Amino acid sequence: MINNPLVKSLLVNILDDESNLIIVQCLMEGMGTDEKIAEKTGIRLNIVRKYLYKLYDFGLASYKRSKDPETQWYSYVWKFEEDEVIKKICKDSEEYLEYLNERLDEEENNIFFICPEGHLKLDFNMTSEFEFICPECGEDMLFYDNSEIKNNIKEDIENVKNDYELFKENFKK
Repeated sequence: MINNPLVKSLLVNILDDESNLIIVQCLMEGMGTDEKIAEKTGIRLNIVRKYLYKLYDFGLASYKRSKDPETQWYSYVWKFEEDEVIKKICKDSEEYLEYLNERLDEEENNIFFICPEGHLKLDFNMTSEFEFICPECGEDMLFYDNSEIKNNIKEDIENVKNDYELFKENFKK
């Protein structure tokens, strides 16, 4: 699971660096305590705990707390929540596709003008309100060919759809 590009991307965003994925790998291998993970990875215990709590904050890890009757100290047994990772990636992918489709719709259904100095990009209605003059610098607004932006968005949509479909084939239950 951890080698899937969408899973890896999600976890790297949460754990700050790809090298910290070893913590998740340890959880998946059944090393449930922060002490065992620190021992196995050589990462300081407080750093392991920091990343475990980050995973917990995103709902991707959970723990059970128990008290040692002799020492009265608490120990935590952590679990990686694979089902929550799947749900989060599905939700995020669907929301991102919706966002991209909205952007594409906006780019396809508007005519844009830009300031030659790079101050603004406005649609036709806003540009006409300013009488085709940049409100920042007073220069005449120029027609903007957004075909490259539309092509990039379409390409992004296809890439996200393909990655998401592949992910669903492999993980969706």
